[in-house]
Amino acid sequence: MIADVLNTRVNDTLDRIAASREEHVFKFLPREVGHVTSVSAGVITIAGLPGVGFEELLEFPNKLFGIAYNIDEHEIGAILLGEDSLLNAGDEVLRTGRVMDIPVGGDLIGRVINPLGEPMDGKGTIYAKIRYPIERPAAAIMDRKAVSVPMQTGLKVIDALIPIGRGQRELILGDRQTGKTAIAIDAIINQHDKDMICVYCAIGQRASSVAKIVATLQEKGAMEYTTVVVTEGNNAPGLKYIAPYAATSIAEYFMEQGRDVLIIYDDLTNHARAYRELSLLLRRPPGREAFPGDIFYIHSRLLERSTHLSDELKGGSLTALPIIETEAQNISAYIPTNLISITDGQIYLSPKMFELGILPAVDVGKSVSRVGGKAQLPAYRSVTGDLKLAYSQFEELENYARFGTRLDEATRHTIAHGKRIRNWLKQDELQPLSVPEQVVQLIALTEGLFDHIPLEKMKEAVAALMNSISSLPEELVKHVFSDSPLGQEDKVAIVKNASDILSVFQTDPKIITKTT
Repeated sequence: MIADVLNTRVNDTLDRIAASREEHVFKFLPREVGHVTSVSAGVITIAGLPGVGFEELLEFPNKLFGIAYNIDEHEIGAILLGEDSLLNAGDEVLRTGRVMDIPVGGDLIGRVINPLGEPMDGKGTIYAKIRYPIERPAAAIMDRKAVSVPMQTGLKVIDALIPIGRGQRELILGDRQTGKTAIAIDAIINQHDKDMICVYCAIGQRASSVAKIVATLQEKGAMEYTTVVVTEGNNAPGLKYIAPYAATSIAEYFMEQGRDVLIIYDDLTNHARAYRELSLLLRRPPGREAFPGDIFYIHSRLLERSTHLSDELKGGSLTALPIIETEAQNISAYIPTNLISITDGQIYLSPKMFELGILPAVDVGKSVSRVGGKAQLPAYRSVTGDLKLAYSQFEELENYARFGTRLDEATRHTIAHGKRIRNWLKQDELQPLSVPEQVVQLIALTEGLFDHIPLEKMKEAVAALMNSISSLPEELVKHVFSDSPLGQEDKVAIVKNASDILSVFQTDPKIITKTT
């Protein structure tokens, strides 16, 4: 046994020596030198460097770097990761012998960086001993585990009707200014005290918008577990292109340590446009709607890296919430349909609902979660079974009732109940709710306790119900988080407590409520 231990240590030492040699030997070899032949907006053409590899990192003057992307017979097309105004034709280009990588590790938590790993928050240099390539293969099928743990966003409409599991990829899409980023920020804020690391990747956003988001995260204490990767709208297209890959490598480090991670891509519309710009400048053939033919592969290899690892690989998870912008509510456009087919569901935000003040403006009929229902807490599943169906029936009947048709009592009751559901789904920004708060409200809603409360008093009634959560037995609150559904006694206790609280808001004191 001692001999085996010694052999193992010797082999480990030899492996480290070999790895060290491979890492440093390139520095002592004769270096290939090329020169710039042309400079375009974010794209460089290079002559020379016959031994360069695909996606190898290249070094330019003025501390600029680029990525070799087109390896042709007589020239190299490179993506520049910086200002092209600092380069001129004839400048020397050196090989680095490595691919583009980024520092990873705990030192990045609470920091704002660019895709090169350089700090942008004025808090000093980041000292990270480990670097990951920004392009890494996704986990193999046998290395993955089924999504089984919920990822609570704190938003009632999502946690109840469109649940998300840890390791899932859920697309957020909608027109401009419909609240897509607000949903993602609420999800980050709700991870406080939930042992989850968050990575927010801003792709081509305005500097003022990113500064506002960072200030909000700091105010809510969310920067304690969040890393922000930023590219601004005036940055080089190469930086926008590598940003989501760099952010994913940062997130993967924590996932491989057995941690749960949430990553936000805000948004992949700008990422697709940056890649289209680079591809056309590199003279790659365009495809449908002028996008390159491999744009699907660009996004699929990014989102496939989000998963729930098996227990043998420490069981970490990476949950992705990519954001995409639609134009005139056209969810059947090229890029949105690409991402819908890659992800495990979508949350669609309606401009019409946004204009009516129904916030968050989630269109329940067009939104779906293909995985999260299996990861949803049993306490939710026992009370939300008919909620989505009842809401869909209400929307159909509401449109029908606009014609002025006389309605029977059952139809009027369905419409009245549906209006309470829609009003209940409203939620203020930056006000995520805990699981017990949501479950108690859900039970009160499905039991019809809000049906005889005027709509203008709904918000006040919900606030009063939330204040009563602390009076519930501690065992009952713990049962909400358990792996078993709520029992009959638990539901009766919640209904009785809610009935007492809401009775003062009801217009009809003779209301009879069912107790399942």
